[in-house]
Amino acid sequence: MRRASRSKIVRFLRWWTIGRFIAAIIVFIILTPLIMYYSHDVSKLNTQYPQVILPETLEDDADYEWVQKPPKYWVRLDQISQYAKWAIILSEDWGFYEHHGVDFDELKKAVDQSVREKRMVRGASTISQQVVKNVFLSSNRSIVRKVHEIILTQKMEEAVSKKRILETYFNIVELGPKVYGIKNASFYYFKKHPSALNPREAAFIAMLLPSPKRYSKSFRNRELSRFARSRIRAILIKLRWARIINEEQRQMWNQTKFSWEK
Repeated sequence: MRRASRSKIVRFLRWWTIGRFIAAIIVFIILTPLIMYYSHDVSKLNTQYPQVILPETLEDDADYEWVQKPPKYWVRLDQISQYAKWAIILSEDWGFYEHHGVDFDELKKAVDQSVREKRMVRGASTISQQVVKNVFLSSNRSIVRKVHEIILTQKMEEAVSKKRILETYFNIVELGPKVYGIKNASFYYFKKHPSALNPREAAFIAMLLPSPKRYSKSFRNRELSRFARSRIRAILIKLRWARIINEEQRQMWNQTKFSWEK
């Protein structure tokens, strides 16, 4: 009898422990989204500006602080050439103006690929998600962080206009080693204001994403890599499809060289 009673107690304790663990997971799943939703005031993007704090080393990510006035490097959307604006939108997030912050079709593809390879291999992040990740969250790749990102992105899309989200993205995006924002990138690569970028220059800057430190080697080597050349060609084709340029312009800019090319 004693052994039977002891066995029952052990089983009870085992199932009680498992039950507590399952309950904790359920509570985490339910409460975490609520905590994330209410713990970040994404609407302050309407009245404040995230100012980039440069990292100490090339391996580190930038940090951000909130300021009341636009930083010196900040540019409005109407101060960016249409070529640059659309080259990046078409490369990074073709459906930016159609989705509500998250492209669930792309997200499903990313999840399927990650499951197959048993690791996070692609983020499928929209421009809105990238703003949330950079300004409000960390850049680590994990399922939990991705859930937080999706929740806050949809909250931001409800509170902030597409125009302000896109403007913020252009001013905080990494575009080279310690080069953040399209104004800094435009002067760094071409010594001109982003309003003066031509289609080929715009395609080069768009080509740098999503790995600007690595892809900017073409600039440092003064010679386009095979990858860079192919990507620029593809982005010019997208600009032609979107009717930002015509076929004659596409052919001309495809054959043009940058001033720093060998």
